[in-house]
Amino acid sequence: MRLLLKLVLAAGLAALPAAAGAQSLIASYVAYIGPEDLRNSRGQRLGEYWQIIRQDRANYHRFGIRHQQDEWDPYFADAGNRAALEQMVMRGDVDPYSRRMIVQGNVPVFVELFGQGNRITSVRVQVPG
Repeated sequence: MRLLLKLVLAAGLAALPAAAGAQSLIASYVAYIGPEDLRNSRGQRLGEYWQIIRQDRANYHRFGIRHQQDEWDPYFADAGNRAALEQMVMRGDVDPYSRRMIVQGNVPVFVELFGQGNRITSVRVQVPG
């Protein structure tokens, strides 16, 4: 299922214009945005898609809350990197449909990290559909 999801998303993303310019794809992962990801660690409902993406990674790495489709990533075990992720997602390539679906929850997301070497400079997030 994960491989199929990645192939479908990769095919769809190949048709999009290159938002990352000359940067290289340095990592990607699939995450499932479940009900736990829609609330912060104090139980408050998150209203922005970039907050939810960050909370998903905090749940995965810090709190051990993992959904069946959640995949490991090499960067966001560090809280500082998760804060940077939130800012990059806010400024990054996320279409309006994906934004709405992330805020609603219960959807898989495909996250691509672009940069040079190990330095992430931009993020692309997409919900299949």
